[in-house]
Amino acid sequence: MSEKVFKIFVDFDGTISKEDVGEAIFRHFGDKGKVDSIISLLLNDEITARECWLMLCRSVDSIDEETLNQFVDKIEVDHTFKNLENYCAKNKIEMYVLSDGFDFYINRIFGREKLTHLQVYSNKLLIKDRNLIPEFPYLDNSCSSSANCKRNHIINHSSDDDFTVFIGDGNSDKYTSQFCDFIFAKNDLLRYCERERITYFPFSNFDDVVLKIDQLRSKKRLKKRHQAELKRREVYLTE
Repeated sequence: MSEKVFKIFVDFDGTISKEDVGEAIFRHFGDKGKVDSIISLLLNDEITARECWLMLCRSVDSIDEETLNQFVDKIEVDHTFKNLENYCAKNKIEMYVLSDGFDFYINRIFGREKLTHLQVYSNKLLIKDRNLIPEFPYLDNSCSSSANCKRNHIINHSSDDDFTVFIGDGNSDKYTSQFCDFIFAKNDLLRYCERERITYFPFSNFDDVVLKIDQLRSKKRLKKRHQAELKRREVYLTE
């Protein structure tokens, strides 16, 4: 029997980082009341993720790169994430970081944490004339809850034989996680899985994830999540 191949996909904001960095930036540098109302529109499915980011960027009147870097440098990551990263490296498991946030702060934080070797897919953020300019290289209009279509990265980096794992916590993960065989959830994603009766594993940190993945890998017989297989097949058929 061939060895089971696992592919792991991890959200960044609020999952690897201890807080949602994107939201924190706009609440700090923008009009907090305006920012809260924009985020509320997204959570109520009244606007798309792309529209949300455009509106949030416009809510910041003026900013420079050094000031933003100083703010980002205060953001902490979950220290147990490196345990998952080490586990994947040791066992030759491919891991991808999928974020609906921005490369500007992810690259800086990963540089500080010596994690620049990780494969990351995210939106892009530029500062031009003291304005925040977002770019969306992985936009897919069928993924309205994430301007970076995480679903496509999962499908592009896994095969029918792979066991896919998604680890996340928020709004942009709700749609995406449905395409994976094993879901590790906390916060909004956990509540969503509960409400929709989607099978998941709760986690508080990445040590919980490592322990469970090790148990899954050691099982002689392991089933894929049937609903995830159906979801993936739907996408294959429409392409």
